[in-house]
Formats: sequence, C-alpha cells, structure tokens
Amino acid sequence: MLELSETLLVVLLLAITLIFIYEWFSTSTKNSPPSPPKLPILGNLHQLGLHPHRSLRALAQIHGPFMLLHFGSVPVLIVSSAEGAREIMKTHDLTFSNRPKTVIFEKLLYNFRDVASAPYGEYWRQMKSICVLNLLSNKRVRSFRSVREEETKLMIDKIKEASSTSSVLNLSEMFATLTNDVISRVALGRKYNSTDGEGLRELLGEFQELLGRINVGDFIPCLAWLNRENALEAKLDKVATRFDEFLERVIQEHADSSESRNNDGHAHIENENQKDFVDILLEIQKGNSLGFPLERVSIKALILDMFAAGTDTTYSFLEWAMSELLRHPMVMNKLQKEIRGIVRDKKDITEDDLTGLHYLKAVIKETFRLQPPVPLLVPRLSTHEVKINGYSIKANTQVLVNAWHIGRDPESYSNPEEFEPERFLIHDDIDYKGNDFQLIPFGAGRRICPGIQFATAVNEIALANILHKFNWELPNGAKGEDLDMTEFTGITMRRKYPLKVVAVPFDCITGNEKKTLL
Repeated sequence: MLELSETLLVVLLLAITLIFIYEWFSTSTKNSPPSPPKLPILGNLHQLGLHPHRSLRALAQIHGPFMLLHFGSVPVLIVSSAEGAREIMKTHDLTFSNRPKTVIFEKLLYNFRDVASAPYGEYWRQMKSICVLNLLSNKRVRSFRSVREEETKLMIDKIKEASSTSSVLNLSEMFATLTNDVISRVALGRKYNSTDGEGLRELLGEFQELLGRINVGDFIPCLAWLNRENALEAKLDKVATRFDEFLERVIQEHADSSESRNNDGHAHIENENQKDFVDILLEIQKGNSLGFPLERVSIKALILDMFAAGTDTTYSFLEWAMSELLRHPMVMNKLQKEIRGIVRDKKDITEDDLTGLHYLKAVIKETFRLQPPVPLLVPRLSTHEVKINGYSIKANTQVLVNAWHIGRDPESYSNPEEFEPERFLIHDDIDYKGNDFQLIPFGAGRRICPGIQFATAVNEIALANILHKFNWELPNGAKGEDLDMTEFTGITMRRKYPLKVVAVPFDCITGNEKKTLL
C-alpha cells in the first residue's frame, strides 16, 4: 500500500508538471494571435536580444505581422505591418490610446505627468494642447525660423573652421550641438550645453538610454529586486535627480526674470514671439486658465518632454541621413545638384528656398523609412477587449508597433532593404504625418508625436545647408560600403559610433571645390 501511494504521488506530481509545462509552452489560446513558444516565468523576454526591433522582426517573419508574445505574465501584441498599424492607430485608436505604466517612465517622467507617458484622459489632452499651441503648431514653428537659420549658419561656420585645420570632422557632434541649441533657445530661452557645467548632452544621452531599457520587474514582479542588484534603480534615481535640478534652475531663472520685468513696470514681453516655452508655461500657471492648477512638477515634465524628444530624435535622424548619403554617393550627388541648382549663387540657404527641393523631401522620407529614430513606437495599452482580424485582444494587452519592420516590409515597398529615394518621387503622396501607415516614424492617431513640423523644419534646413556648402567624403579614402552602420539602441536608435567625415568646402559661384582650405 505504501509503495502504491508513493507511485500515485509521483504520477500526480508528473501530471501537474506536464500541465504546467503545457500551459507555459502553449502557443495560443482560443482566438488569440499566433505566438511563439514561451518559457516558464520569463515568457518570451529572452527572445528580445540587444536590438529588439530586429529580434521581433525575425519572430514576425515566422509567426506573422500580428503576433502575441508574453513578457513574463504580461501579454504584448507585436504589430509589424501597415494594415495592422492602421487597425491599432486608426480603426481602434481610442481602445489603444492608453499607456502602460512602467517603473522607468514613472521615475524619469515625473510620475507620468508628461505628454508621452500620461494616461489617456483629460490631463493628457490639456498637456498636449499646451505643447501644440505654444511650441509645436505651424504658426509657432514658423516663428522660430530665425533661430533655425542662425544656428544652422553657426554649424556651417564651425564646419568651415574645422575643415581648414583638420582633415577629419565629427559630424555627429555637430548635429548634436545644432539640435540641442535650437531646442534650448525656443523652449528654454537660451542655450544650455556642456559649457554651463551641466554636462547636459551627456545627461541627455544617459536619459535616453535608460528610457529604452527593459525593466524585468515590470513584467515579473517577483524579480523586481534585480533592479537593486544591477544598479538600475540607482541609475534611474541619479539621472532623475540631475535632470530635476537642471529644470528647477531653468524655471527659477525664468521666474526671477519675470519678476524683474514686473518690478521695472513691464508686465509683458512686447513681442509674443520672444516668449519661450517656459515663459508661456509660467504664465498659464499664474493665470490658472486650465480649470485645474498647473503644478510645478507638470511644468518640469512638459519641458523635459519637449527638450528630450526634440533633441535626440532630430540629431539621430541627421546622422542616419548623412550616413546613407555617404553610402550612396550617386544619391548625394543628385541631391546636391538639386540644391545648388535652385539656390544658385546665393550665399546662404533660407527656408524660402526649401519649397522646390522635392528630392530632398524624398531623401528625408527614405531615411525615415529605413532608419526611424524610434524603431519601436512608444507602447500602447488596450483599455478593453477588442476583436481585430478575427483575433481577440484582451484588455490590458500592451502593444508594440515595429515601425522599423513596417518600413522594410516587402508588401509595401519594392527592394525594401535598398536606399532608393526615387520611390517617393513616384509616390510623392506618401508622407510621414500619420495618414500613411507604411511610413510611421512619428506614430499615428491620438498618440502621434506632435513635434513633426518642428523636427521637419530642422531636418530640411540643416541637410540643405551642409550639402550646399560642402562635398563630403569618408576619411582615409574609405568607400561608402565600408561605413560602419552599427546601431546603438535606447528608446531612440542612434549610430553606435560617431560619424567621422571629411568636409570639402564648395564654391557655389565657380562650382569648384576649395581644396586649398584643407
């Protein structure tokens, strides 16, 4: 009898184990999207790799463009086609307009008080409206024209100076300075960079890298203690504290300046266009026109959003655009002919000259297609169960849209791995403003990035000027195919290594290179 009991116990334990394994490894439940096998506890987390957009593409090629993974116990829908993106961000946009709450976003983004991570609702609508009306609308973007042109000219002057003394130029550094200075002037009122002692560019790099980290504790709560072991928690606290101190100083400078003007009898800045974003936020706070108090922490969250998003994504785009042009000299030559043909012997390019640059716009679209600054769009969260393409998507399912994969989908593009801007001359009606789901570097729907016009204005004037003023080569006679295109992925996808180039000043009047300046 004892031996029989022991045998039954073993059989029972074995049955329980088999059931447990079956549950964990089962690829799908009734009416759920296709899924790869998952591991106990981890789910599919182990399959993300160093470059999740690439790993998820490989899985989607096996399981389809509408694929359900499990990060720990959290269901995550991976969308890898234009049609799937349309379902999420247009047909069922309201259902998927919420954001998942993560420890990283909570710590770095002021407990979800910013626009990007705020839960969908009235607070988010009010904060987005403030940003669009006062910084990102077409009218406001046009009002910053002189800032863009001035900072671009300063970059050109630095490149000229560097090209006269050194054969190799760090173009990545030039782009980082340009984007940092433009957003600093229009959002913060003056330039803030490393010379202020803040190490702001380095801080911003750490911030973006942490935003792109995967926190295991968000998906497997029992492993949250790993944050202390791998120092993630300490890094988050350190970066959040440093940014908060910087933003507090910026706000205090503006508050003191406003008080000084009032004491001098000047209640308002005469020219509305002279007001920067912080000035406007402080005025809104003082006027209390929202129907609820605009707290100081919300002001800091909005400034952080505009500053961080406006700097890193634009800088990374410019890096990738020039990298692709260096790898494709025929495309670069064609673009330079267009620019120089329209501008002719003008000394400087202004934004008035950009209207007729159709090939430039095609190059920008093609760069966004192949190298979207945010390869995996910011996650969404379903608010209730919904049926899409016959699949049941449960409430509280996270959604990741793989914009990088969608841009390389052979269903949407011929020769999808090739850099061919001409495709957007043939199909010039395709744009990246959220209506064409085969090209969504900024997302679409309610949660689309509101900074499209701002980023486009900087991208166009910067690229047009550097291609107008200089011819470009790789150091030591290297060929375009030799250029290392390795990615460094945080929440944005940047080049892992700085873009080192040789700039040869070009005489726009004679049409000759000024090689004597090197």
